Amino acid sequence: MLKGIDPILSPDLLHALRSMGHGHEIAIVDANYPCDDDAHVIRLDGVLGTRILEAVLSVMPLESGGSEAACRMIVEGNPETELPIFGEFLDIVARHADRPLSLAPITPDEFKQRAKCGFAIVLSGDRRLYGNILLKKGVVAPQAD
Repeated sequence: MLKGIDPILSPDLLHALRSMGHGHEIAIVDANYPCDDDAHVIRLDGVLGTRILEAVLSVMPLESGGSEAACRMIVEGNPETELPIFGEFLDIVARHADRPLSLAPITPDEFKQRAKCGFAIVLSGDRRLYGNILLKKGVVAPQAD
């Protein structure tokens, strides 16, 4: 155990988060998500995606430029469809972001491609459909003197 570090952040996940650079992406996905063998998958079975998101954002800054610091899948071809999980994700993102953000809707194919090419995929135990979020790492600004 470490002081001040959420215990949900396993050694593998902490290593991935610390190894990521500015602009790298990490996906937190639901239990139904198809993880390919060539993707870097970190399993957190039994843990809700929202709980993982809270823990990740307690240590990882989000990208401050652009509109895709946090993305979610489009549901059944309709970018306007909102599921309860999206609101939960957005509430968590809003608590940790340094500016107002929305969850950018992207197609399932784009989400899967970006997740596969991203730094890591964190597989949750969450069974809520479309419980997937893609995060882009920002920078930690220097402290003012």
